[in-house]
Amino acid sequence: MTVPAAAHDASRYRPPAITGLLDLLDGQVRDRPDASALVVTGDRVHLSYATLAALADDVAARLGNAGLRPGDAVGLVCANTAEFVVGLLGAARAGLVVAPLDPALPESQMSARIEELGAQAVLVGQPVAEVRVPMWTLRVDFSRAETATSELDASPHAVRNVRGAAHELSDRDALVLFTAGTTDQAKMVPLSHANVAASVRDICATYELGPGDATVAAMPFFHGHGLFASLLASLASGGCVLLPERGRFSAHTFWDDVRAAAATWFTAVPTIHEILLERSAREYPGPQVAPLRFVRSCSAPLNAATGRALERMLGVPLLSAYGMTESTHQATSEPLPHRGPLKHGSVGRATGVDLRVVDQNGHSCPIGTVGEVWVRGATVARGYLTDPAGTAHSFADGWFRTGDLGSLDEDGYLFVTGRIKNIINRGGEKISPEHVENILGGCPGVTEAAVFAIPDTTYGQRVGAAVVLDEGVDSDQVLRYCRDRLAAFEVPDRLEVVAALPHTAKGGLDRLAIEQKYALTARDARSAAVGRRTPPGANPWPP
Repeated sequence: MTVPAAAHDASRYRPPAITGLLDLLDGQVRDRPDASALVVTGDRVHLSYATLAALADDVAARLGNAGLRPGDAVGLVCANTAEFVVGLLGAARAGLVVAPLDPALPESQMSARIEELGAQAVLVGQPVAEVRVPMWTLRVDFSRAETATSELDASPHAVRNVRGAAHELSDRDALVLFTAGTTDQAKMVPLSHANVAASVRDICATYELGPGDATVAAMPFFHGHGLFASLLASLASGGCVLLPERGRFSAHTFWDDVRAAAATWFTAVPTIHEILLERSAREYPGPQVAPLRFVRSCSAPLNAATGRALERMLGVPLLSAYGMTESTHQATSEPLPHRGPLKHGSVGRATGVDLRVVDQNGHSCPIGTVGEVWVRGATVARGYLTDPAGTAHSFADGWFRTGDLGSLDEDGYLFVTGRIKNIINRGGEKISPEHVENILGGCPGVTEAAVFAIPDTTYGQRVGAAVVLDEGVDSDQVLRYCRDRLAAFEVPDRLEVVAALPHTAKGGLDRLAIEQKYALTARDARSAAVGRRTPPGANPWPP
């Protein structure tokens, strides 16, 4: 079954007419120049669309004067601050290709990514690890009451003859995003202006974003989730984005930020939703805090119990979405309630892409049958930079093979069940860690759970789990809950209670760190096991 891209009702909503990052602000500057585009700093200064465009144009001129040419690549290392937005849009207006980077990367990884990219320079909001290219500090000054000004110490320099991926880029490209999932070495994904425009239009159309909308940037802009859904879709549609004071999510100040922005929606990973729910009794001010009309969740599976609890608390629908860097973020989403039913457990219908679920031979699976999810459309990248083998493996005839397992129902709703590479093979029984995690997460008192494969000489692999528990809950209670809801072979053979679980920068479980910390040492931790289940007649810890 192939599900075509959903057709939006143009008579009800028209997405912004943009062609990429270069003209992202133009419509708003023309029609609503004085409207607020950003709310920034602890003083919550409002930047209008006209001011933001002027700042970006100033940076673009300075970058051009420094010797950079259209199609050159530059790094951008900033938190969620005005400097990030001005640097991104300024570089785009200069025709440059921007690679946002996580400011928290270790020096070795930062330098390696910049060299691999072949960047001509790096724009930074504050000093970072030394790199072997010009590093220019960008500052936005708000000391003048009437306007803001930018400072960029971009001195003229000779353009390098780069060896990295930059020779594969052109001025048709807008961005290079690094994607590593949670287990692999980072890949470089080039996204063209056409990819960006298609993604932004699809996101805006899915949620009917417009000038009356506002949001709080809870997700980092150096990943697609925060960049496309929070920032670019809001700016293209004329909305307003509040940037938290320290440039990153803070549960302590989040609801104050939501109130200050008069937010109509926000998007986050499940980890943030779980934090907000956990702290709600003492921090959530009630539904009067802001005129929310929906909340969005993406980038990792959302536990069903968490989603329903948040909907009850906020009084608005929580819409699950699904995407990846290679599809310029969003590929599917649950619809707004007036556009279609919500099907809890699904990640909704295709938004701007064609969608297939295929078997091992590449044939479309029947409705309800699990297979690999493939996507195709205007948002899908052309491949990976400097990685022809990876491109050939993952991209074929316009389709991107996501590596995710899922099924489609009769209405074209996608239900994602996990990653192919994460599947646990326990004596021939195939187990989805994400499915077991969802069950564990529904157990009262389980704050978070991670499920992983434990190497085993008898079964090949066994099921291990690490859980974060509330006080008063023990592992026996959790295992009893699992036995009532999982097949016998899915129940964790080893359950370890931990204080916290490691996460990636964008908030998903860091499966590589979890495997290294728990799975690979499990066989040596027999006596330290908090709880375990022994199958009849089997030794769970063979020598």
